[in-house]
Amino acid sequence: MMLPNSNVRTVLAILHDIAAAIIAWMLAYLLRFNFDLPVKFGAEMQQTLLWIVPLQIAIFWKFGLYRGIWHYASLNDLRRIVLAVLLAASIIPFVLWMLRSNLVVPRSVLVLNPLLLILFMGGSRIVYRMWKETRFHGRMKLSSEPVLVLGAGDAAVTLSKDLAKNPAWQLVGFLDDDADKRNCILNGVKVLGPLDELNRWVDHFGTKRVIIAMPSSSHQQRQRALQLCNAARVQVLTVPSFDDLMSGKVAVSQLRAIELDDLLGRDPVVLDTDGLHGLLTGKVVMVTGAGGSIGSELCRQIARFSPARLVLFEQSEFALYTLEQELQQAFPALGYVCLMGDVRDAERVGEVMQLHRPVVVFHAAAYKHVPMMETHNAWQAIRNNVLGTWTVARAAQQQGVAKFVMISTDKAVNPTNVMGASKRLAEMVCQSLQPSASTHFVIVRFGNVLGSTGSVIPKFRAQIAQGGPITVTHPEITRYFMSIPEAAQLVLQAGLMGQGGEIFVLDMGESVKIVELAKQLIRLSGFTEDDIRIEFTGLRPGEKLYEELLADSEHTLPTPHPKLRIAQARAADAAWLEELLKWTDVATMPDAAVKAALEEWLPEYQPDSQGRL
Repeated sequence: MMLPNSNVRTVLAILHDIAAAIIAWMLAYLLRFNFDLPVKFGAEMQQTLLWIVPLQIAIFWKFGLYRGIWHYASLNDLRRIVLAVLLAASIIPFVLWMLRSNLVVPRSVLVLNPLLLILFMGGSRIVYRMWKETRFHGRMKLSSEPVLVLGAGDAAVTLSKDLAKNPAWQLVGFLDDDADKRNCILNGVKVLGPLDELNRWVDHFGTKRVIIAMPSSSHQQRQRALQLCNAARVQVLTVPSFDDLMSGKVAVSQLRAIELDDLLGRDPVVLDTDGLHGLLTGKVVMVTGAGGSIGSELCRQIARFSPARLVLFEQSEFALYTLEQELQQAFPALGYVCLMGDVRDAERVGEVMQLHRPVVVFHAAAYKHVPMMETHNAWQAIRNNVLGTWTVARAAQQQGVAKFVMISTDKAVNPTNVMGASKRLAEMVCQSLQPSASTHFVIVRFGNVLGSTGSVIPKFRAQIAQGGPITVTHPEITRYFMSIPEAAQLVLQAGLMGQGGEIFVLDMGESVKIVELAKQLIRLSGFTEDDIRIEFTGLRPGEKLYEELLADSEHTLPTPHPKLRIAQARAADAAWLEELLKWTDVATMPDAAVKAALEEWLPEYQPDSQGRL
């Protein structure tokens, strides 16, 4: 009957260590007497072997030395060997004393034996691992693809160990701007030179892929590395972000493609975590539009602060189900409740607020697709974004919610479309409620987020996958962009800082040309502009060339947070709100009538976007 492979390995390992223990004990005697062993000590050596070797093997078994696989021998295995051998060495003199025999073991033998045993047991395991890896990878690397790593720091060194086990890739060199690392050997691989020499080494090795392993470097340094890769026309991969590596969520070996988030060049958000714990931890928190891109990210961020309950309010059944499945896996200890509902349904919203008594409400539910809301759906944009905001805000006020945070948009500034105008009216609704409310109404205004529902990025990716062309409305159109996690983090920070009635404006950085974004995405996908064409289709209804974060009549005040400012905008009062609610209390209204009325409600609304190009 054949033994399983694991049992065979265990038996062979034990036999090896028995042989190593015998040889180490005998060699210790021979070294002690310069290989001229007296007969008397030779006889004592043989007698002591009969109980010393079983004792040592028993201790090795207890230390789990036979549960590992030699192919994967590590420093941890060597540490266990050292501890086990030293324990056995300390027990041997004690056993000799207990036996009170006439045997005399030279003290030098007691010192030499553990040293030799560690050398034999540890050395053989390491040598076996090196032999196996050299044999295996030497055979596999003949057909492997050469790869260069940009960066020679801790992340790069760790990555090189993982790449050494990957038969598909062969790491041929590091590139790093640190002159002190030049020509150094890291895990058997040389630091070839600075990043600027990438082209030279790509040509030398015929490299088609480059890995950027610089997670702790600045955005500017990583962007420069990416530009060098683009110039060298190689496919680019990168390691996870520094924050993800430090949190232990991912490993260096989990390579990913460069995303557009990596190109924004934005510094990470610094949050007042103590303050946010005070705002969210142990509290009931409600998010409307929880299944959307911003709403779902808010839920992920809030979940990290361990609320007493997270109330997910969403109109889309599928979006709510998807979020529920994600939260179950990512936050198994989180208490949450999934609720279907429309923010315009006052009875449903009131029922939810009364039952769950949220302390903080994040209102992210909105219709936000500009062209779609502009034609055939204008009144629905008003009803959802304005009336829906009032319905949720009023219920929050009646139930004593401490903070109500509304997500707005840069399209509310000097709006040229119905969607932007509806969000500006929603801002004014919250401001008009503030004077008579104990609830603190806080508004957060920001631009586009990469990868959100309705964003150009998923559309561009789909067009590239189909072979092109990529459609851009205008060669000069620009937008502000930030990542979804950054936007959600700043919303939380603004919610913490708000005292009621403020409109917080997020620092969106520099505006980005959409056509440049498209070109970057083409290159990141491994194509050129000859492979994937870019076509210009003309501005869509309600669309303008650039977005603004402040209206012409507004100015901002600084806050303690560098990425948040407060816009001083025209507010509204209770009488204005009463008239607005009368206007929205209509089942339907033609698009033309909606736009004509918006010009009366908002003097800054200019539906003819041609005047604002």
